[in-house]
Amino acid sequence: MKAAIFHREARAELEEAVAYYERQKPGLGTALLSIVQETVSRIEQNPRLGGRYKATPFRHFLVRRFPYVIFYTERESGLWIVAVAHGKRRPDYWRRRRIP
Repeated sequence: MKAAIFHREARAELEEAVAYYERQKPGLGTALLSIVQETVSRIEQNPRLGGRYKATPFRHFLVRRFPYVIFYTERESGLWIVAVAHGKRRPDYWRRRRIP
């Protein structure tokens, strides 16, 4: 099992989303964070869980209950979470992010 490593921008996206939902309703941001953590744990256990994303080396997996998608790729150094993206906004904006 490879540990997940969040790209700094993916971590910032997640933090912004959690803060947004927490402002909407107390506890909702915490619920999002918990579900994302569960999803990442599932991906860590089985990196091929998510489907290939277009003609890229990335995979994607939907976050249940919330309109977010986790985009990731498997490297020797770990499982890189490249984006925690809203499923209906700015498609592919994250594709230029560099992974060490």
